Amino acid sequence: MSSTPAAPEVAVSAPSAADKLVVPEGMSKKQAKKLAKKAAKKGGAKQEFENVISFDPPSGTRDFFPEDMRVRNWLFSQWRAVSTQYGFSEYDAPVLENEDLYKRKAGEEIVEQMYNFIDKEDHHVTLRPEMTPTLARMVLSRVRMSVLPLKWFSIPQCWRFETTQRGRKREHYQWNCDIVGISDITAELELLATMVGFFKRVGLTSADVGIKVNSRAILQSVLKASGVGADEFAKVCVVVDKIDKVGREEVVRQMVEDIGLDTAVAERVVDATAAGSIEEFKSIAGESCTEDVADVERLFEFAKNYGIDDWLVFDASVVRGLAYYTGIVWEAFDRKGELRAIAGGGRYDRLLSLYGAPSEIPCVGFGFGDCVIYELLLERGLLPEIPHRVDFVVAAYKGMYGQALEVAAGLRSSGATVDVMLEAGKRVDKQFRYADRVGADKIAFVAPSEWEAGKVRIKDLRTGDSEARVQIDIPVADLANAKSYFEKQAE
Repeated sequence: MSSTPAAPEVAVSAPSAADKLVVPEGMSKKQAKKLAKKAAKKGGAKQEFENVISFDPPSGTRDFFPEDMRVRNWLFSQWRAVSTQYGFSEYDAPVLENEDLYKRKAGEEIVEQMYNFIDKEDHHVTLRPEMTPTLARMVLSRVRMSVLPLKWFSIPQCWRFETTQRGRKREHYQWNCDIVGISDITAELELLATMVGFFKRVGLTSADVGIKVNSRAILQSVLKASGVGADEFAKVCVVVDKIDKVGREEVVRQMVEDIGLDTAVAERVVDATAAGSIEEFKSIAGESCTEDVADVERLFEFAKNYGIDDWLVFDASVVRGLAYYTGIVWEAFDRKGELRAIAGGGRYDRLLSLYGAPSEIPCVGFGFGDCVIYELLLERGLLPEIPHRVDFVVAAYKGMYGQALEVAAGLRSSGATVDVMLEAGKRVDKQFRYADRVGADKIAFVAPSEWEAGKVRIKDLRTGDSEARVQIDIPVADLANAKSYFEKQAE
């Protein structure tokens, strides 16, 4: 019977002057240098630190310390508030999905970026790279035409193995809003208004953020008129989506050499996507796209009624890279041009039928990641400072920890937030320092003299200097009403 092999040991040695510092896998150079210094102090180059692990999370992922969680929770609360305000209902699903759900129609790029593996039951699964196919699965599992339309939102964590950069991680949280069952552009308009509602709520203006709007159906009409089939269209969209990154000439080259388009057709596509207005686009594209252009024009007209027209910009180069989009698409962007796309969305009317729906069910939605908007709000000075706060800290004299727990329970019965100092008998100055560190509004002293009188002394830490602060002796039996004593004192 063979034994389980021991885990490999990781060691950091203090290097001599002639040695080059060897950095163990998964550890930063800074950490390795620090450990090497310690090794030198404890016995020179021969001293080793064994079983050392990296303190950093895996590449492209993030730790959320308490101060980070407060900001994250604030952002999520803004997303939830706006979603509710616009009539959306929240849903969620497992982060682990069937691999085939994404391989079917998400597009090659997403498939290549999936964190996929075979589980212990030989199922091919993946960490979800995005939420739309999951939404499609859930809708199909219970949808009846009588319950449509649906307006759902979610804030899932998504995973993609891609190159990390500013505003892009390998995991991120994404606010998704989708409307199922409406084929008219009123659905797109509602989603665009929801997105703008969030921007306004957090203090951004149309001078900070714009939303580029286009329709993939327009580009498809242009290609169809040139004899390009549906299979090539999806590939063209993936290439055109990169035009800002790789430039016009490279896009033309890829369409000709990789997809097989005629040079004249490829150049016509690029010319059309460079149009600066709907009118200019129509003059380049001709009559082939009249009906699809009309939808975009209606959208811009209704946007005036909604009061969001100053946020919208027509941009024929926006096609979005995902394979399942079929109609109007959009992309929110930083007006200063310093950040990558903030959010994006569009119509995907055929996705549910490709997953088995008996007929096509119109759908439209957007995805809005947390990484880029965090960078934008930070840059604009719009991220709030959210210190840790509690209503009360309870500090006990030596031997009175049990009584301190009674006080904490009494204060919490009113719904107050209470932090009990877990070490009784600390000096008063340390009690005050602790209360300041945890952001307490008041401190309750559990002391023998007041306790014998059936009371607890509570000091308000928000008022004046230490000498002028209000303090009140409150009956233990009435701790649930402790806040009201200070309110009366303020009057």
